[in-house]
Amino acid sequence: MASPFRKRSRQWDAWLTMSSTFWLVLLFSALLILCCGQLVAGTCEIVTLDRDSTQPRRTIARQTARCACRKGQIAGTTRASPACVDVSIVRSRQWCEMMPCLDDESCDLLVNRTGWTCAQPGGRVKTTTVS
Repeated sequence: MASPFRKRSRQWDAWLTMSSTFWLVLLFSALLILCCGQLVAGTCEIVTLDRDSTQPRRTIARQTARCACRKGQIAGTTRASPACVDVSIVRSRQWCEMMPCLDDESCDLLVNRTGWTCAQPGGRVKTTTVS
């Protein structure tokens, strides 16, 4: 009767003799998943950005962001960049609480709470609507 130690030894030998190509592919796949496939928790990245300047004195910009938010957070905007914000801000539609405007701009809610405006000191106004 073969001892359990000898059986484990043969299994270990099989793992060691697997081809180096297998180990290289396994390592490369793990690095791709860790490095490129996932965002760090609490961060966002812009995936698409589309600008339409066909109307005079008006630019319409649409952007799509991908976020990896922590529990209790959702994708939002902070200082004119995509960010993870507290989910209660979005539920209550109190958009200015997430500080979406730049430091020198003032934030005001739209009347129907579908977005906000950021007014610069020079009078330029940026309006953002949520869809």
